[in-house]
Amino acid sequence: MAERPIPSSRSGYKVFREIGLRWSDNDIYGHMNNVVHYSLFDTAVNAYLIENEVLDIKNGAEVFLVVETGCRYYAEMAFPDRVTAGIRVGKLGSSSVRYEIGLFRNDEDAAAAEGFFIHVNVDRLSRRPVPFGDTARRLLEPLAAQA
Repeated sequence: MAERPIPSSRSGYKVFREIGLRWSDNDIYGHMNNVVHYSLFDTAVNAYLIENEVLDIKNGAEVFLVVETGCRYYAEMAFPDRVTAGIRVGKLGSSSVRYEIGLFRNDEDAAAAEGFFIHVNVDRLSRRPVPFGDTARRLLEPLAAQA
């Protein structure tokens, strides 16, 4: 049996975003429902892309599609916890990027959950992959784990 991985610390991430939890994020067991983790990953990354003018969700010629996701849970979180999402890039290709996101509860240094998703940059109309432009590449390269 493989040993359980150890959660990353905040120092393993490059960019941070605080995200508020809502009462409705708790499930019947009294902790944040599993699906909320994925929503927080998506919210953190897409807000970062929108704020840095890499993603224009209404008029952009290109959009990002999620093609793969995953999550590992280490500790429970629940409303009214404060959650900070740490973002880094695990791999940057010509038209795809693997984001790695750590969710940190309150002021804790160890991630309560860590996940990933892979975005593919596609033409809005054809939905076919297109290479990242210079603006996207300049934003994403510094987030790479090896940077």
